[in-house]
Formats: sequence, structure tokens, C-alpha cells
Amino acid sequence: MLLQTSRPYIFLGLINSSRQAAYYDLAFPTNIAGDRRLGEATGEMTRKPKRKLPATPARPYSSLEPYHGHASPTPAQCLAVHDALLAFHGFPDEFAPFRLLRLGLSPEDERDLPTPRPTVLDGLVTTLLSQNTTDAISRRAFASFKAAFPSWDQVVDEVGNGLEDAIRCGGLAATKAARIRAMLRGVKEKRGAICLEYLRELSVDEVKRELSQFKGIGPKTVACVLMFYLQKDDFPVDTHVLRITKAIGWVPSIATREKAYIHLNSKIPDDLKFDLNCLFVTHGKLCQSCTRKLGAQKTKGANAVCPLASYCFSEEIIQE
Repeated sequence: MLLQTSRPYIFLGLINSSRQAAYYDLAFPTNIAGDRRLGEATGEMTRKPKRKLPATPARPYSSLEPYHGHASPTPAQCLAVHDALLAFHGFPDEFAPFRLLRLGLSPEDERDLPTPRPTVLDGLVTTLLSQNTTDAISRRAFASFKAAFPSWDQVVDEVGNGLEDAIRCGGLAATKAARIRAMLRGVKEKRGAICLEYLRELSVDEVKRELSQFKGIGPKTVACVLMFYLQKDDFPVDTHVLRITKAIGWVPSIATREKAYIHLNSKIPDDLKFDLNCLFVTHGKLCQSCTRKLGAQKTKGANAVCPLASYCFSEEIIQE
């Protein structure tokens, strides 16, 4: 069964297991996950007796906070859930190239990771194409798009339905084509060239203002670009994240995606946002127990005991 998601993936390769230990040493510095190291072959962890709470607090959202009386999640709760999911899944291979970029390492320098560093514009278009479809289909749509239009100017200048035809396999082709072309034209009119690399020098709030002016680019799309392609500390809320955070009591059961985004970004420490987001998405896709509890169709196969089972559907707040 295909699982629908709107997560952006531009890296298609997997990390070789023989290199995983080195990547994980870089991926989990002590201020994020203590002295954890993952095994080379199995991805299992060695736990130190003491853990430190994340050092970097979340960005202040106090003036926007929709749930002032909702204390969860605390930094300790975030760390506990992070540890539980990491022990269960390991760090997802599909997100590891993005982590390398966050650490200042470029995947093109790694022989096992031949895909070049994505541009911000590549990331934005990838994220737009990933809306309302599966990861595999959105990757095919992006590859077809780039093959048909090697340069951005060709998209702007094209007359006809070439762009729509190129991305048709990704669904909603007419809508997505119109939004992509309008966005590219807007960038060219404002900047003189179709390039968004200048966003790397802006703050999170400035990036939000820049991207939100384009039709069809909402908070979730902007948050994905911030976290994956600009290496900023932000916490996108997709279907998986919203369902799981409701189930473990991090947001009220009536929370909307927009309000959950504000609340979670105000509560989750910056040092844990990337890790937790990747782990929540992975867990939402793979955990049969959670998909059943959260109302999704039952999938085939057996699952180990869900590491979040003790948190789900309980009125109690996770204890520090």
C-alpha cells in the first residue's frame, strides 16, 4: 500500500551500512543526543548512564502561542520521545543526506552519495510537487520536470502545456504547473534572475515573508524548505506529525495543523527539531500499531511493540 505524504526527498540513494557509523557520529553530537553511537551493522545504540537536555531553546513564539495552558511537550519529554524512536528505528537513511548538509558537509564529496547539493529553488519545487502524492511519485515528477526543462527560464518562457505534461504523473498537474510558473516569474521580476540562494542569508522570519507571498506556498511548504533545504531550525507539521503529537498529548486533540505548528515550534528545543521531525515521519509510515490507532487502514505484517504505546491515548502528561 502506498503511503501518501508531502515530504520532500531529492536524495534518492541510501547510505551504505559500512559508512553508517561515521555518519551517525557526526549526526548526533553531544548537545543533541549525548554520547550515543549507533552500531555499524545493526543501527543499535549504546546508551550512556546520563543524558543532558538540549542546550538550545526553541524560538520564542509567545505572542502567537495558541495553547498557553498546554505545557507539553517539555524539553525532557522531547528528549525522551526522541530517544525512544531513535532506539526503535535508528536514524532514517532517507534523511541522512540532509543531516550532512546541516553539519556543513556536502554530499557531492561522498562517493556513496553522488546526488549534488540541491538548490533552494530545487527544494521549493520538489516540495510543491510532493503535495498530495507519494514520495516515489513526486520524485518521478521532479525528474521528468528537470528533464523537460533544464533551465528555469525555459519554464517561464514556455508557451503551451509542456510544464503540465512534464509533471502530470505527480497529480494535480494543472494547479501545480500554474503555481510553479507564477512563482518563477515572480522571483524573476523581483530579483532579475530566477534564483533563491539569497534566502540562505536571511532569518527564519524573513524567509517566511519572502516565500509566503507566492500563491500555493503555505506554512508547511515553507517549513519544509526551511528545515531540509536551508538547514534552519523549524518543525514542519504534516499528517504523520499531527496525528502522533495529538496521540501523545503534545497538542490538544482539536488542534489544527496551523496551530500545532506554532505550538510545537514554541516548545520543541531547536537542537531536537530536525531529529524529531524525521523520526515522527518515519514512525508514522512504518508503525502498524500507530496507523491502526490513528484510524489508518490496517497494513500487512507484524510490528514490534510501539515505543510510543505508553504515551498514546493517555490523559497523563509524559513525566520528566
